[in-house]
Amino acid sequence: MLASFKMGLVGGQRAMTPLAAVSIAAARGELRLGKGPLKWLANPLVAAGTLALAIGEMAGDKQKTAPDRIVPIGLAARFTTSAIAGAALASPKHRWLGAAVGGVTAVIASYPGWRGRMTALGRYGQTKTGFAEDAAVLAGAVGIVRGRKA
Repeated sequence: MLASFKMGLVGGQRAMTPLAAVSIAAARGELRLGKGPLKWLANPLVAAGTLALAIGEMAGDKQKTAPDRIVPIGLAARFTTSAIAGAALASPKHRWLGAAVGGVTAVIASYPGWRGRMTALGRYGQTKTGFAEDAAVLAGAVGIVRGRKA
């Protein structure tokens, strides 16, 4: 469950990164998902699509018109993608618990992440804080999937 929890922390900052990370790892054979309902994540087209969405989210985050991560649709997206990633990172017997841990953690982590970003914006600006956050999110997601190979 620790990997699901950590990926939820990542998801609180970027909605698409958890899904992209587990999908890319599964497509590369680094994360085995079995024949269950999550096997679609291992499809190379799904991996490419989630990667494109994650890149788009990171690019959009640098725009002044980007909505706050704590708007309802943003929280719903973070919950959903982190729940799927949390399930993928959990053992097959505990997929539902992994989903709950990942999704709930993402929603909760969104608030302190948003508060920290708002505080840093005044001093460093939208772009610099966004890139710093992107680097932390990417490093975290990659470390989590590399550390948890099923």
